[in-house]
Amino acid sequence: MDFETNYEIEDTADFIHRRNFSRVALQFPDELLKDSMRVVGALRDKLQLLKESGSGTQRDGAKEVRLFVMADATYGSCCVDEVGASHSDGECVIHYGHTCLSPSSTLPAFFVLGKASVDASKCAESLSNYASTSGKPVLVLYGLEYAHAISHIQDVVVSVLSSLNASTSSCEYHFADVASRVTDPPKLCENSENLRPDCDCDTSCEGVTSGFTGSIGGLIWSLPKGSKMEDYSLYWIGSENSAFANAVLTFNGCEIVRYDVEQGCLMTDLSLQRKILKRRYYLVEKAKDANIVGILVGTLGVAGYLNMIHQMKDLITAAGKKAYTFVMGRPNPAKLANFPEVRTSLQGREWTGAYVTKFWDLIDSPLPNVRHDPEEARFSLIQGRYVEDFSSKENVEEEEENGRVVALSTTMEKALQLRDKSTTMITSNGKGATSGAEYFATRRTYHGLDMYHDSGSTVEPFLIGRSGKASGYEGERNKPDTEAKN
Repeated sequence: MDFETNYEIEDTADFIHRRNFSRVALQFPDELLKDSMRVVGALRDKLQLLKESGSGTQRDGAKEVRLFVMADATYGSCCVDEVGASHSDGECVIHYGHTCLSPSSTLPAFFVLGKASVDASKCAESLSNYASTSGKPVLVLYGLEYAHAISHIQDVVVSVLSSLNASTSSCEYHFADVASRVTDPPKLCENSENLRPDCDCDTSCEGVTSGFTGSIGGLIWSLPKGSKMEDYSLYWIGSENSAFANAVLTFNGCEIVRYDVEQGCLMTDLSLQRKILKRRYYLVEKAKDANIVGILVGTLGVAGYLNMIHQMKDLITAAGKKAYTFVMGRPNPAKLANFPEVRTSLQGREWTGAYVTKFWDLIDSPLPNVRHDPEEARFSLIQGRYVEDFSSKENVEEEEENGRVVALSTTMEKALQLRDKSTTMITSNGKGATSGAEYFATRRTYHGLDMYHDSGSTVEPFLIGRSGKASGYEGERNKPDTEAKN
């Protein structure tokens, strides 16, 4: 496949030309950055031809199109980096490489998915054999880099099933479709404070899913009426990457197999992804015991993120816990280790095994009822005993009486007081730190100089060190002038 076809130079230039953009940001992941200059050159040549031909619509006095290459995205490279594009006053973003097709919030975007090679015959044969023996209808999902070959694979599947004397009725299968590769900033509905990627002011907020019963990672599909995802087996075409892991965790109630494009065989071992799901359940249980909950913001461009943050803050506060918000580009364990007193949170509900990654689904869901004064203790699977959740009533009264600043300064004053090692600070709930200040005072390993000597050793007298310059300290034997001259 030639270079211009793989990078969809013609389609990209046509999008820029039709929309009359004059400042365009080209976002490349690290692995494709080596091709960025060739892409820029090819786009410039194509845009010049479109300008000379006079095709499409042009603004009066349209300026020359300026292209800017963006690398090292502020957040995950799969999302549109609107923060980086704003630095060059970009009017739109052309996104290259792996993407989740998350809707942007302020800038229009065009996604170039790429065209990875795949043996359509082998893939179709494997899919046909699996569909004929699965016993369930099959939903075919795939990495977006293979979207260009899906129509060909569908045609080959029909041919293979015919050669196997298997009718399409006995081998039911459905292929997911790719969502629109062009996204525009969503509009704010007049009767709702929630921003959704598919919301339109010309229609009511009800039924904004447009009839689609499933979507993930830029793929959308519609199932027959009355069907559930658990009724289907999932057939994934692609590599074992984050997109595949997302599908396994999200639809953990379905039987899932993966067709490895490079090896040309069917893979059924999903032990690694299952371990991730088990770890998530452990972390959910661990978060229940936290008094300080952090909201980790990994994007400033996906539509609806601000509403989700506000909803999470209200939920955490209603549960009687402290909420801290962190905006962090490319979060990793080393960065999060700087805040050991905080446990990050993804969703505020009792987890039933459902893995929700699209926060606009959480926005639409009703908030759980939070009891401010729990009458019964809760059994902690992490601590192995019954615990009483910290009531928010005490926090509310304190904040109303003294204010947040006074309460924090009082706690910090206590933290800076000199106290004996044997003295243990008891926090307001008697069980653990309920704020960052209390954590610093009780849990940090270093508290400054130790003024007490429990070992019983005597105090050693201090010694006076050398004085003078390093070239000749006072008290050193001066060398003879004759040696210095030599």
